[in-house]
Amino acid sequence: MYIAMNRFRVAKGSEAAFEQVWLSRDTHLDKVPGFVEFHLLRGPEAEDHTLYASHTIWANHAAFEAWTKSEAFRAAHARAGDTKPTYLGHPQFEGFEVMQTVGRGAK
Repeated sequence: MYIAMNRFRVAKGSEAAFEQVWLSRDTHLDKVPGFVEFHLLRGPEAEDHTLYASHTIWANHAAFEAWTKSEAFRAAHARAGDTKPTYLGHPQFEGFEVMQTVGRGAK
């Protein structure tokens, strides 16, 4: 498995607008081979921003890479620049190979 995350520092007062963009968009992820799960996470608040992260789980790194080169990726990110005033800086990408998974009932 592979986990792809983007962290966003959203300016204070822009949280509702940021969330609305994410909650109302068509991600196109359900059509992508290797896609497992997506989460939008709201984290701690600082003096000037609230931390958010997009957290996507993929079957493997190759599936994620294929997504980033797909037409579905371009369609899902077509309006990404429309929300830049709500961010402090650029989103920070982090990618992780899953080394261990522990689940309920797993042996």
